Amino acid sequence: MPQMLSDLIAQRFGIPTGVGATLPAEGELARILARRSHRRYAERPVPEELLAVLLACAQSASAKSDLQQWSVVVVKDPAKRKVFAELLPDMAHVAKAPVFLVFLGDMRRGQRICARYDRPHDSNTLDTFMNAAVDSALAMQTFILAAEAVGLGTCPISQLRKDMPLVTRTLELPPGVFPVAALCVGYPADAGRLSLRLPPALVVHTDRYDDSRFEAELAGYDARRHAHTPIAKQMYTKTYGVAGRYTWSDNVSRRLANRERRDFGAFIRQHGFELE
Repeated sequence: MPQMLSDLIAQRFGIPTGVGATLPAEGELARILARRSHRRYAERPVPEELLAVLLACAQSASAKSDLQQWSVVVVKDPAKRKVFAELLPDMAHVAKAPVFLVFLGDMRRGQRICARYDRPHDSNTLDTFMNAAVDSALAMQTFILAAEAVGLGTCPISQLRKDMPLVTRTLELPPGVFPVAALCVGYPADAGRLSLRLPPALVVHTDRYDDSRFEAELAGYDARRHAHTPIAKQMYTKTYGVAGRYTWSDNVSRRLANRERRDFGAFIRQHGFELE
C-alpha cells in the first residue's frame, strides 16, 4: 500500500489520524510534513550560486505592508565564525556547518529612506519592532523550506541572542538592526531528528480559543514525546531536582520559570528602539 499524507501526519504527532488519508505522500506537502532538524553536516560545501538562489527565495517571503524590514548576514570570516562557536560551545554544528547565517530585524533601512525624502521616521514603536522580527522569521522559514527542497539540512538557533552586545559588535550592526536567530545550513550527514509536535487539539481553534482539554491533551503528548525522544539533559536540577520521568512540559515549565536573556529589553532600547 502506498504511503499517504495521513501516515506522515501520524508520524509528526504520534497519534493515528484520518486526515490526508486520500492524498499520496508526495510533493511539497509530504516534504514539509516529514521535515527534520539537522545538526550534523557532510564535509561538502554549499555552492555559492545555490546559496544566492536560496537567499533570493528568502526575499520572496511575505513581508508586512511590503516594508521588507529584515536583513541577513552570511558569516564567512573564520574569526567571526569562531566567535559564534565560542558563544555556543554546546552546539558543535555552529562551528562545523558549511553555511552560517544570521537573520536580522531591520528598522534602519526605513529610517534612511525617510531621511532620503526629508521626512520624519515616526514609526519607532513596539509594532515596528514586532513587524521587523516577523519579517525576519518569515524570510528564515522560507529559506529553510527552499534549502530543504534541494537536499540541504538546517537548524535555527535562537540562543544567539544570549549575548546581544557580542553579536552586535561581531556583525557590526548599527542602531535599529538586531539579531533574530542564526541558521546552520549544510548537506545532512545523518537522517536528522523528527520532533513530535503538540496535538492539533491544543493548537488549532475554531471561532474561539478553547483549551478545555488542556490537561488530557498535554498528558498524552508528554507520554508520546517521552516514548519517542526522551529529553536527555534536565534543566535547573539544583532548584527542581532530578525527575524520574522528565517530560516535555516539565522542561518547558523549568525554562519559563527562569527568565532567559534578562538584558534583552534594555539592550534593544539602547540600540535604537523606543518600543512605545
